[in-house]
Amino acid sequence: MKKRRQEEDPDIMNIPAIADRTSLLPDGSIPDSVIKRLPRYFRCLRELYNRDVMKISSKELSEITGLGAPQLRQDLKYFGGLGQRGYGYNVKKLYTCISEFLGVGKKYTAVIIGAGNLGSALSNSRLFEQRGVWVKGVFDISDDVVGKTVADNTVKNVRELPDFCKKNKIDIAVLCVPANDGEELCGMISDLDVRGVWNFSPCELDRKKAGVPVVNICTADSLMMLMFEMSSGSKNENKA
Repeated sequence: MKKRRQEEDPDIMNIPAIADRTSLLPDGSIPDSVIKRLPRYFRCLRELYNRDVMKISSKELSEITGLGAPQLRQDLKYFGGLGQRGYGYNVKKLYTCISEFLGVGKKYTAVIIGAGNLGSALSNSRLFEQRGVWVKGVFDISDDVVGKTVADNTVKNVRELPDFCKKNKIDIAVLCVPANDGEELCGMISDLDVRGVWNFSPCELDRKKAGVPVVNICTADSLMMLMFEMSSGSKNENKA
């Protein structure tokens, strides 16, 4: 593999293949099970692209993604003839196609609600920027936090949230608040006129009540799954 670029391009639209918008999107529907794996392909392909790797075999991509080669080839068949026997996959074209399918590069806007440790960490990361999402504002309910600066954004009071979202045509609301605050904020999501919610609050947000697509993230669940795997592994070792 070639030497890694010194710095990843901060503007996803600067990638020529994405900016040009070729007609690579699949014609038919893709199963949910495949869609859930696409972000993994996206991450790996972005890494390859940034290392100036222009082609890769299904076996090599399988090793990087941690998915079986037959599964990988079956998944990528939905995106047409981007793989060729004896050549492999064109990294830029495949990256472009998956990026476009996932909505990367559409320049979505977002607000982060909750300027605590998690909200501040997300604000200061490049996670949004690298996926074509631009954070336009940070909000909090606490007077002790309002007015402070987080990642070049002055934290505003949540009372300003509905007007701000409508005025700035915000697409995504990111909830990073405690359970009690989350229950109250979940009730006002439908008033924000956003198009989607990324919810890190312990309060489970119902998609029907929100009226928009919702992804609930519970980091504690993944921690418990890790604990289970370790515990299960220890039991199996003892049996052996």
